[in-house]
Amino acid sequence: MLLVDRIREKLAQRKLLLMTHIVIGYPDLKTSLELVDAMVEAGVDLMELQIPFSEPIADGPVILQANAKALENGITVDACLDFARQVTERHSIPFLFMTYYNILFRRGVDRFVTDAKAAGIAGAIVPDCPMEESAPYVGAMREAGLAPIFIYSPRTPDQRLRELGKAGDGLVYVVARKGVTGSQTEFSDDLAGYLARCRAATDLPLAVGFGLKSQADVNFLVGKADIAVVGTQSLLRLEQGGVPAVKQFLSELRG
Repeated sequence: MLLVDRIREKLAQRKLLLMTHIVIGYPDLKTSLELVDAMVEAGVDLMELQIPFSEPIADGPVILQANAKALENGITVDACLDFARQVTERHSIPFLFMTYYNILFRRGVDRFVTDAKAAGIAGAIVPDCPMEESAPYVGAMREAGLAPIFIYSPRTPDQRLRELGKAGDGLVYVVARKGVTGSQTEFSDDLAGYLARCRAATDLPLAVGFGLKSQADVNFLVGKADIAVVGTQSLLRLEQGGVPAVKQFLSELRG
């Protein structure tokens, strides 16, 4: 089943889904696997698995440092593919790869997509792959039945929102504000208006990330988006209290 159909099936049962983000190999592979298990047990509906990269330009300091630590641990693309196979065999939720285009370029786009499909991955987010240069990647993903996921940002004009919505599949990742992950986001009328523009531009589910920290933030998105994305806050809980703290935090968000 395609990613978008799996998401819509879940949305028929729940008004807002929850997606989390981990950096594979941070703080180590064993803990990463325990973290995935705990997140699924907490009720997470989808998950991003980030393949570590040395220059994660869309990420703030917390996720940047996690990338650096994972690379110090010797995490490779092959190790990430093996990890993806493990978690997709253990759990039925959709898993996505998140990484940067240099990873695909060095491995070969076709090979990367083939390997991602074999590992059970449902789609990918590649934030530094511009739509105008994405044809080989998008074509390979669509041929494999995987979802190439594009990104909306607050400064994106309406026409380009529509074009990005048509180019991608599965869902649209909606950046809640300018900047990188982990900073403060104002959950306000301005954000509501921006989300309304996004909703008008595409029929794909909207996944909103960058700055979600609390149950109130998640509640704000009900009726305005389809998926709440939590990344940095989970890593902060991991650093402060280990895997049990992450599970408790996500259970509270899930309500």
